[in-house]
Amino acid sequence: MQFIEEANKKALEIIQKAQPTLVGMGIAGDVVPGMHKHLIMHAGPPITWDRMSGPLRGAVIGALLYEGLAQTPEEAEKLAASGEIEFDPCHHHNAVGPMAGVVTASMPVFIIENKTAGNFAYCTQNEGLGQVLRFGAYSSPVIEHLKWMEKTLYPILKEALEIHGPIDLKNLMAQSVQMGDEVHNRNKATTSLFIREMASSIVKTKASREDQARVLDFLNSNDHFALNLSMPASKATMDPVGQVRHSSVVYTMARNGTDFGIRVAALGDRWFTAPAEIIDGLYFPGYSTEDANPDIGDSCITETMGIGGFSMATAPAIVQFVGGTPQDAVNYTTQMYEITLAESDSYKLPPMNFRGAPTGIDIRLVIETQILPVINTGIAHKKAGIGQVGAGVVHPPMKCFEDAFEAYVGLLDDEGLLE
Repeated sequence: MQFIEEANKKALEIIQKAQPTLVGMGIAGDVVPGMHKHLIMHAGPPITWDRMSGPLRGAVIGALLYEGLAQTPEEAEKLAASGEIEFDPCHHHNAVGPMAGVVTASMPVFIIENKTAGNFAYCTQNEGLGQVLRFGAYSSPVIEHLKWMEKTLYPILKEALEIHGPIDLKNLMAQSVQMGDEVHNRNKATTSLFIREMASSIVKTKASREDQARVLDFLNSNDHFALNLSMPASKATMDPVGQVRHSSVVYTMARNGTDFGIRVAALGDRWFTAPAEIIDGLYFPGYSTEDANPDIGDSCITETMGIGGFSMATAPAIVQFVGGTPQDAVNYTTQMYEITLAESDSYKLPPMNFRGAPTGIDIRLVIETQILPVINTGIAHKKAGIGQVGAGVVHPPMKCFEDAFEAYVGLLDDEGLLE
């Protein structure tokens, strides 16, 4: 139908012309819309405390300890269940969060502006892997590390960005895709490029040499640091798509560890959810699928834009982290062209003869082909407080797409557009 094709053409133009740019940093309570002291933002679609999975509960406990709203894990659990704390998706506040995705008022965030559309997106700083809040860990070292990130890492990076000026994240990610990153689970090149951009500005800050060195050492030791830049860059790119009437493009995919949810442009802010899947992947020594929590995190916003699992062909080394073979990575990318509307103008994949990344998931094509989007992701332990236990590949539940497609058809029928 011509009106759908025109709507999708507009959606694709928004994606292709987006210019996500790192413009600064701030404290969540000061810059994130709707943020307040008793709000905890989380990954995925809406969920209540009683339905939260172990890692999300663990991250909430850690967040309440970090904010000083509770002094012990027991106090934190009681407060979380009391009704005094508001829980809301990051996506409802122009933000995204990896894994549990917990954001609270005192946490520093990156501020990304889509220079083309004028909208903003926000994300916290990446803690690193293993025993970290986003994987549901909340021990004293986890909280101490978050405080260091707030009191030392953030002020230095904020000042360094003010010295440096805005950073074109689209250009940064386009380079890294040609250097072996898919910019979701492999961020080694992206983080390295970010360090190159920032290093001289970091040493120009007023911080002590010792703190400057520690910041540079932390960035260098944390290959995943740039994930918390690629996610809000993708969020800033995709959010305006959600305002395109009649478009069948999926502009949000997200999971909270219990439910997987999607949003489709024509259907606005409405979530379509189904139970999150268990991830097929590689586990750290001593762990197995028996320990795994179902899929969790906002990071699949990258796949919604066409990087991450959709660009695995360009990152053959990723299979050492998530499982499979380099040929599997090529096969995943090849298959994703069947459910997308275009190839990216910016993210070119060398192993695919520099074809653009498959971009613009069309809900109609998912239903027609029965091919689900591919996502590569980390695996959290199902119990609160333990943390990451592996990484792998997962697909959304088909029911999300079936329900959304039914609602999409119903919308068009209600408007008399199917006659």
